[in-house]
Amino acid sequence: MLIKIYPENPNQKAIDQAVEVLKKGGIIIYPTDTVYGLGCDITNHKAIERICKIRGIKPEKANFSFICSDLRHISDYIKPIDTTVFRILKKALPGPFTFILNANNNVPKLLSSNKKTVGIRVPDNNIARQIVAALGNPIISTSIKDDDEVIEYSTDPELIHEKYEDLVDVVIDGGYGDNEASTVIDCTNGDFEIIREGKGNIDEYL
Repeated sequence: MLIKIYPENPNQKAIDQAVEVLKKGGIIIYPTDTVYGLGCDITNHKAIERICKIRGIKPEKANFSFICSDLRHISDYIKPIDTTVFRILKKALPGPFTFILNANNNVPKLLSSNKKTVGIRVPDNNIARQIVAALGNPIISTSIKDDDEVIEYSTDPELIHEKYEDLVDVVIDGGYGDNEASTVIDCTNGDFEIIREGKGNIDEYL
């Protein structure tokens, strides 16, 4: 199913439709402020396993992000952070960053067998944030971008739908996506170490 939602003024009925799919264990592809994401409800293990199968990875080896609607969700899944790190997060988010932080015991067991960290995202995209806010908890997410593929298949919603319609439950058309992933920053030691250069420039906030 392909659902059109306008980022500037998301239709609540369409948002609710996507949330209903997630609550039932479905998988959605949705827009962010970087590339389109493949996501499911963080509490649904079967849905997480489906995403891993689509991506061809084992759950315990998956580097998924947690998509949050704001910073309020973050403390549910991470160990306490110092005020400097929190201040930077508050300034940089919503934005095109993934912050690696130390995970607490609430991280789904399927993912945390060997994991002590978690990647947190608050995208600067109304559609993504409103879906998460309406769901009431984060979305486990991974990018659909593949460096070996034709760019349009990860940026054009109609082509994304054409490719994934038999694998996912809903593709949300929020306009053309970007082809540059988020900047990944490791904050686990209280510093800001760039693991992957992407769309965001963290120096503006340090």
